[in-house]
Amino acid sequence: MLLSIALILIVGLILGFIFAKFNLPSLIGMLLAGILLGPSGFSLLDVKLISISQEIRDLALIIILLRAGLGISKETLKKIGKTAFKLSFIPGLLEGGAIFLLAKYLFNLSWQAAGMLAFIIAAVSPAVIVPSMLQLIEKKLGKDKEVPTLVLASASIDDVFAITIFSIFLGIFKSGEVSIANSLIQIPFKIIGGIGLGLIIAYLLNLFFKKYSNLELSYQTIILIVTAILTTVIGNYFKVASLLGVMTIGYLLLEKNKKLATNLSLALNKLWIPAKVFLFVLIGAAVKVEIALNAGWLSILLIFLGLIARSIGVLIATHNSYLNLKERTFCVIAYLPKATVQAAIGAVPLANGVPSGELILALAVMSIVLTAPLGAIGIDYFAPQLLSQNKDYKLECQPE
Repeated sequence: MLLSIALILIVGLILGFIFAKFNLPSLIGMLLAGILLGPSGFSLLDVKLISISQEIRDLALIIILLRAGLGISKETLKKIGKTAFKLSFIPGLLEGGAIFLLAKYLFNLSWQAAGMLAFIIAAVSPAVIVPSMLQLIEKKLGKDKEVPTLVLASASIDDVFAITIFSIFLGIFKSGEVSIANSLIQIPFKIIGGIGLGLIIAYLLNLFFKKYSNLELSYQTIILIVTAILTTVIGNYFKVASLLGVMTIGYLLLEKNKKLATNLSLALNKLWIPAKVFLFVLIGAAVKVEIALNAGWLSILLIFLGLIARSIGVLIATHNSYLNLKERTFCVIAYLPKATVQAAIGAVPLANGVPSGELILALAVMSIVLTAPLGAIGIDYFAPQLLSQNKDYKLECQPE
């Protein structure tokens, strides 16, 4: 296992550096490192490490979501307002609906299997989007209208919708007795529950930090991360949006203690360096290239038609908003990448005996292979061209 950890860090960093030298996102190099080191490549990673790769990826995601929350202020939330809410569900629903219909027509799937496939693929990737948006925030790109924060916040809720609807179709397949209306009603409760959980824990954490204000930053950072991990455990137990809860912890800490939040953010930036290597390399290791290749050209057509539907959804969600056409176009590009959810639940239908489970897994893998690099390169290349760096811009009252 130690050799595997060393290989992940060395090969991941080297390939990431090489891709960065060619002005390509380093995460693509790290994904490639995972494919080469994993079962689809030379199979150099220890089986025990592969078996806990989901937990390691979750930990890396917790670190970057905390970092994201520590950068979202109350003023920022007021700016992004209703647009963030619309972006959180309209694009995903349009993409999921389009893939549902196309899957039935192109692959002759049952409606339950088509529904599972649709909302596995429809989820965007926080693992790709969140660090990409944080980089743009650091560069002050889109800062005037908080465009990266808008994408960052709405993408996290997008996953809640996608995973919930996927679970509805899976439940119908398994028992046939799932109440769709009751399941859909759970979505706002999951979102509110996740935010509420984060607020409660952040409030208690803030009291602790006030009482023990002399703690070293390293101890404060460890306590913050452990608390965030416990938040995800509690959130998963109560079936609320735990990742939103993690971001909320960072948000409230920033509101209550800006100096502490700034210091914690700097500490998390350092932790993110090895964490991102593990995150993207292990996502790459989860990709089964041979399965993706067996999916065929129809799978590529299905995924790209789904992306077109998602893009239309983004344009609808941002219509009559405070964003101009260039910024709306950037949101379309930023909403393309998929990886995290597809790697996590792509094999669930197969494990539950869905007759088209292998095809669903192949399409999930293909969506990662196609869209993660496409989205990452698109964000990296188009952000400087489409987003403003005007720091003096002041947002007018929105028509929303």
